[in-house]
Amino acid sequence: MVSSNNYSYEKATERNIGIVDETEQKMLKGARVAIAGVGAVGGNYLITLARMGVSNFKIADPDIFEMPNLQRQAGAFLSHLNEKKVDAMKNMALDINPNISIETFDQGVNDNTVDDFLKDVDVVIDGIEAFQIAPRRLLYRKAREQGKYVMCSAPIAYGASLQIFDPNGMTFDRYYNIDDSMTRSEQIGVFLLGLAPNLLSKSMIDESKVDFEKEKGPALASTIALSTGVICSEILKLLLKRNKPKCIPHAFYMDPYNWNFVKKSRRPIPFRWLQKLLLKIAFKKFPSLKRVYDKELAGRTSSLEIKQSLMI
Repeated sequence: MVSSNNYSYEKATERNIGIVDETEQKMLKGARVAIAGVGAVGGNYLITLARMGVSNFKIADPDIFEMPNLQRQAGAFLSHLNEKKVDAMKNMALDINPNISIETFDQGVNDNTVDDFLKDVDVVIDGIEAFQIAPRRLLYRKAREQGKYVMCSAPIAYGASLQIFDPNGMTFDRYYNIDDSMTRSEQIGVFLLGLAPNLLSKSMIDESKVDFEKEKGPALASTIALSTGVICSEILKLLLKRNKPKCIPHAFYMDPYNWNFVKKSRRPIPFRWLQKLLLKIAFKKFPSLKRVYDKELAGRTSSLEIKQSLMI
């Protein structure tokens, strides 16, 4: 058994040389990447980038590994069940490179952690669950304030998307047309409408298996791997300063199963009434999203009635 004392970075990364040169490999070694969420896509990002030679990370995730994670998540093994995801993923990365510097945030991305999480990193990767809209909006807002690029790839059906946000370009909220007046279910709905180009059309996903109340939906390990390849290629390009990435409003979706590749330049939906119409269609297509929306409206009405009674 090889001891960590015998580890050689140059030997471990020598097969990179020829695609990157020795100077670029040193750039990868010195880079620091922040990964928000290290479950499905995020865990795979960490392991792949560690194998590519990136040696400094910050990872954030408040969850533990559970049985359903075994189907697609890089750190999900029987031996890791009930273990914090950040702890398990840190140990896996260190088993690839014992000299990696990796800072963990087991409370996830929130108001108390986000500034430290983003400090002194070169690029940010969004691996937050699709249903977690509040920490995602916070991440993009704060990353923009600190001048950081944020990359996101969503595994959808048999394919994967790519969105890259330039800190000097269009904001996350502007692109998805999200604001604080909307309910959480509306925010999630418009986020998914912008993320998945075929969400409202006939798809290969059984809509009845997308549960917005339990915050779960179908995903394949193969699409997680596809997202990983997409993101890590863009990270490589950005860290080595080979050329500026193509950012929002430009995005793409690739589906190798159906031999489909969609390049798009999506502008924000210009009219609120049009957005409401699309949400109405989404509510019909995904009944669990409509139920969450109805509960939120009932809660808002109840809160308003309480406030009004206190003012009398």
